[in-house]
Amino acid sequence: MPKAVSTVSPTRMELIRLRQRVSLAQKGHDLLEEKMEALMMEFLGLVRRIKAKRREAFSELAEAHRKLGRCMAVMGRERLLQAARSTLKRVQLESSTRSVMGVRLPLVEPPKTERRAVERGYQLHTTSALLDEASLAFERALRSLCELAELEESVRWIGYELERTRRRVNALEHVLIPRLRSLISFISFRLEEMERDNFVRLKRVKVILEERRWR
Repeated sequence: MPKAVSTVSPTRMELIRLRQRVSLAQKGHDLLEEKMEALMMEFLGLVRRIKAKRREAFSELAEAHRKLGRCMAVMGRERLLQAARSTLKRVQLESSTRSVMGVRLPLVEPPKTERRAVERGYQLHTTSALLDEASLAFERALRSLCELAELEESVRWIGYELERTRRRVNALEHVLIPRLRSLISFISFRLEEMERDNFVRLKRVKVILEERRWR
């Protein structure tokens, strides 16, 4: 006999308590399944957005590298490296969070990456206009990469929460609720046995009383 069954008290109060626990567990199970469905919809939507954003970001990066290659052909490697060392390398990001079914997801404000040529730090009179075009292309690609990072981090957190919620659903569905129902069946069976025993006992008492009455 399982330990949980052997230690449970076969009383009506215990039966009522267990039925209430099953009802609560079932409600919790249903709510968690609804949460999983909502999270899965969000997950799939983010995955579609990631695919589109990756294509966009990689396309922008490829274009930026092509422009950088043309710039290097005109300016030469040393002059280009010197301009790169003079460039201001700073991007300010503002981040917050949003909640999806209780899961806190990152929310990054689209950074202001595009700058005017005079704001980049390198000397305009010693560089080519091709450097301005390449710089602008990389700045646009950087913005897309920041947006992509937000989406991928959101997917990572939702995936973690989906796995965590799935484990809880499985624990309720395959462990807790079946165990509680097994206890309910055991108590119901024991109570029926006790009622039959009482009925038999009362019937015997009645017979004995009838016999004494006619003596």
